[in-house]
Amino acid sequence: MSDLSALWAWIEAHGALLTAVSLLSFGLGVITLLSLPALVARLPADYFCHALREPPPVRHPLLRLGWLVGKNLAGSVLILAGLLMLILPGQGVLTLLIGLILLDFPGKYRLERALAARRPVLALLNGLRRRAGKPPLHPPPLQEEAKP
Repeated sequence: MSDLSALWAWIEAHGALLTAVSLLSFGLGVITLLSLPALVARLPADYFCHALREPPPVRHPLLRLGWLVGKNLAGSVLILAGLLMLILPGQGVLTLLIGLILLDFPGKYRLERALAARRPVLALLNGLRRRAGKPPLHPPPLQEEAKP
């Protein structure tokens, strides 16, 4: 019983912090739910059909570096927030997924293609695209083409 009273005392002492984290969690959840359909709608219909990810358009090296650092930093923050939202109020799993999408790591495109190859995931993505008036995503090929 003393553990429960100690926990309650900690919650009362840190009420402002818990409120701020809860509001941040709720805000990120709303942003995730609002931005996900727009992001899916922007994907080209053949996004998952290529064996390798197409390189981004050539830009000034400093701008590209700034973009990569900012994108990966935002992805890291969203992953940390998503982990917190697994125990606090909010869309923890969706926030984790958005964070993973933003991060750059080896094998990421292969993981995205494997997820998109699952029928329920592709149906969900295509449902979001249909509501946005976009053509459906083409499913990724079942196996890589043999290289000569």
